[in-house]
Amino acid sequence: MHEAPKNLSEYRKEIDKALDDNFLRRTLDTFAVAYRANREAIFKEVDEKALIKQIADAKDDACKHMDELYEQFRAEAEKRGVHVYRAADAKEAHEIIARIAKENDVKKIVKSKSMTAEEIQLNPYLEKEGFIVDETDLGEWIIQLRHEGPSHMVMPAIHLSRYQVADDFTKVTGVKQDTDVQRLVKVARVQLRRKFLAADMGVSGCNFAVAECGAVSTVTNEGNARMVTTVPRVHVAIAGLDKLVPTIDVALTALQVLPRNATAQRLTSYVTFIAGATECGSASDGKKSMHVVFLDNGRSEIAKDPLFSQIFRCVRCGACANVCPVFRLVGGHKMGYIYIGAIGLILTYFFHGKDIAKTLCQNCVGCESCKNICAGGIDLPRLIREIRARLVDEKGDSVGALVSSVLKNRKMFHNLLKFAKFAQKPVTGGTPFVRHLPEFLLGKHGFKALPAIANESFRDRWPRIAPRIAKPKFKVAIFGGCAQDFIYPEQLEACVKILAAKDVAVDYPMEQSCCGLPLEMLGQRKASLQVLEQNINAFDAGAYDAIITLCASCASHLKHTYPQLTENMGDLHAKAQAFADKVMDFSSFVHDVLGLKPEDFNNSGEKVTYHASCHLCRGLNVRKAPRELIADAATYVPCEEEEVCCGFGGSYSAKFPEISAQLLENKLKHVEETGATRLVVDCPGCVMQLRGGTEKKKMNVKVSHMSELLAEQLKK
Repeated sequence: MHEAPKNLSEYRKEIDKALDDNFLRRTLDTFAVAYRANREAIFKEVDEKALIKQIADAKDDACKHMDELYEQFRAEAEKRGVHVYRAADAKEAHEIIARIAKENDVKKIVKSKSMTAEEIQLNPYLEKEGFIVDETDLGEWIIQLRHEGPSHMVMPAIHLSRYQVADDFTKVTGVKQDTDVQRLVKVARVQLRRKFLAADMGVSGCNFAVAECGAVSTVTNEGNARMVTTVPRVHVAIAGLDKLVPTIDVALTALQVLPRNATAQRLTSYVTFIAGATECGSASDGKKSMHVVFLDNGRSEIAKDPLFSQIFRCVRCGACANVCPVFRLVGGHKMGYIYIGAIGLILTYFFHGKDIAKTLCQNCVGCESCKNICAGGIDLPRLIREIRARLVDEKGDSVGALVSSVLKNRKMFHNLLKFAKFAQKPVTGGTPFVRHLPEFLLGKHGFKALPAIANESFRDRWPRIAPRIAKPKFKVAIFGGCAQDFIYPEQLEACVKILAAKDVAVDYPMEQSCCGLPLEMLGQRKASLQVLEQNINAFDAGAYDAIITLCASCASHLKHTYPQLTENMGDLHAKAQAFADKVMDFSSFVHDVLGLKPEDFNNSGEKVTYHASCHLCRGLNVRKAPRELIADAATYVPCEEEEVCCGFGGSYSAKFPEISAQLLENKLKHVEETGATRLVVDCPGCVMQLRGGTEKKKMNVKVSHMSELLAEQLKK
């Protein structure tokens, strides 16, 4: 039922199949666009950030008191006639549930949707023990008929068409079914009601286990969970220990976010709290036999981890998949194992093994959409990077090791780039692109034109162009980054022109190197820390009013990740924090600090659209400044899905070119629809991706960095 790729080569083949599934692509595209708009509308009614902080704080506190909450829950539930168990792992949970069934002479079992039951693969075990097990959530029942796992935590059958479902229902009923959705729902209702009435035991999941009253809850839209928990004479609720909360108030607070985040609803159709064994007409003594099985499966140990314990803030809303550009293209069966989306990549490592996680956790582009939307405020991209680092430490990575050996040695790295400048001449023809490389050498990377190394790096230009300001208003240093130093030095030069014109003294420390983000994405933590220390030592942070970078990815990494990586490193952490505090992206500096306004520019009137780089709009939460700056210098034309990833992701585009290509295709389609003649971005990586795509497609769209547009139109 649940299969995981054995290696990256096999995984790429599976991804190709998913990308060829036109129905899947259309369905997930439609859902992603509608979800984003609907979610934005429904959250206008509440204070989203305050609610998420409340949930995070409450869940963090519950995590610290997991054992006490379990004991309190057990005591309260047992007062109300409920049997409570604690299973150390999947095997013990299997045995407990099977024993309950056998002791109660159970033959038929109905289940409502439960990701915890999926986690331990309960159905196959119970079926092996001779029980008849039927899922009753419509989506879960459909995928059970197909012997598949869920492709989404909330909408498990989102990957299927009504034609496929009609075929499956035809097989199960023996009657030819048409493809009308409402008719298919009625067929399912008839089939499932028979199963409810015949069942001896119901197995449900649990959204919240409330310690103060020993209550378990279910949150659904179909009502099947109420049938599962009320009609059969035996009810077993299965819950991870992380579902424990102290009070019903905590659960009700989370319920203000859970349905809004999951399906953009104020509240689901059915929210049920069950506190105690109730009357039951199908039981011989008129009393339901109720059992709650809490699953540990490593949760107690994870709760002690100062970084990863935050995963227990997850309320299983599935929103991290809803906004994930990778999930949108390939679906949940390729973007997870049992748990889906960004949280799924992390939970797979802990619950289902490092070998399964090793390949899957690489398929994250690092766009931070998941972090930006998480109901519990979990730093999902950071945790995925941390898992990569742990896997590299434990299992090694020869390619990553080779890259790290170059990047951590600044002189070697820069000398290699300078050598490449001369070695590339036969394939560039003196143009800014690699033009004469045979297509068969490019393979799947042929979807965009590759950039050439600049004839002269920015660091080599610097002595000649460094401005001399007699009475500076500010003193800043530029963090150049690899791409702008050696591929796009004109972007940095444009920045210097603007700063000098506004009486800003500028410095360019020559000992700076790569920011280290590529190493983090490859899991090369040791080399990442070495590069971090080199860069901090290259800048005397106290000597500058700001350290400006024109790369959104560098800015986010320097500002947020440097302090995180050095958290327990004493003096180095203090230096990293002082450095990070001075880091500012280019657009924010010229807009918010220098205060550039329309009168500073000759507005060209050119129609210019914008791509919001992931690490700028989400990593740094910079949204207003770039758009206003474009409008100051030209005619700003908004683009559809402006903040959706372009597919670059640094090493991601090299590792998963088939996904990168499709994300780029989608982005360029929206750009073309604007009718703009120029596309502006705030990140050289995005320039590389988008300029390479427009060149390959021969589009009449110029791709520029923000600094280039502003420098061109700056009044003398």
